[in-house]
Amino acid sequence: MPAAKRLPSRAALLTEPPRAGLDLAALVATWPVLAAARRGDGHPVLVLPGLMTGDPATLVLRTALRALGHNVSGWSLGLNRGPTGRVVSTLRAHLERLHRTSGRRVSLVGWSLGGLYAQELARAAPGSVRGLVTLGTPVVRWAPWVRTASGIVDGATGLLAGGAAMPRPWAERGSLRVPATSVYTRADGIVPWSSCRYEVRARRENVEVRGSHLGLACNPGVLWLLADRLGMAEGTWTPFRPPFALRPFFPRGR
Repeated sequence: MPAAKRLPSRAALLTEPPRAGLDLAALVATWPVLAAARRGDGHPVLVLPGLMTGDPATLVLRTALRALGHNVSGWSLGLNRGPTGRVVSTLRAHLERLHRTSGRRVSLVGWSLGGLYAQELARAAPGSVRGLVTLGTPVVRWAPWVRTASGIVDGATGLLAGGAAMPRPWAERGSLRVPATSVYTRADGIVPWSSCRYEVRARRENVEVRGSHLGLACNPGVLWLLADRLGMAEGTWTPFRPPFALRPFFPRGR
């Protein structure tokens, strides 16, 4: 169990926006390298945004993945105010529709709170999900920050009564039965990084990147990782290994 479980420092939180700008600048500078990333195979990919953001916040991520041949969709639900009844029912219907119309399982990418949605969708409908990648998401049930997440979300967004429709992460039943990758950064100014690490087991991994929480959706290392994970043939899985040119974005000893 990781030792560091304290909330991020005030300095880390206040510097999130400028550090996210640096992540975006790095993406522009490294695009020639990213253009050589693994190509998509046409299966659907659903991208879920973080709390109080929406599809505009994942536009760079989705555009970059589409340029690499991935069949990417946004969540199309406006501002993410938390797991209201409408969000829960619509996401489940959206997942099933993508699976049904394509005839292929769907990959899920969730940023921060969106990663919790992705986990619940994978648990509820494993037959429709090919795999998932979470970005800066508190995936561990025992983490103190995760146990208080309901109060944070409810207090910040004023959820309607239907907000309890999606089980909270520590109350979910069953285990993930699809490949899962959790991406985290120790410089996260919003979510404690130690809560973003799975217990490692078959087809499950944690990958550390250098960068900010707000910049995870435009971080060059994250974009390469997503292209690599989403481009694996269905039914196959190997641990992620960063390319030599992008190793500065991946701390050693992760």
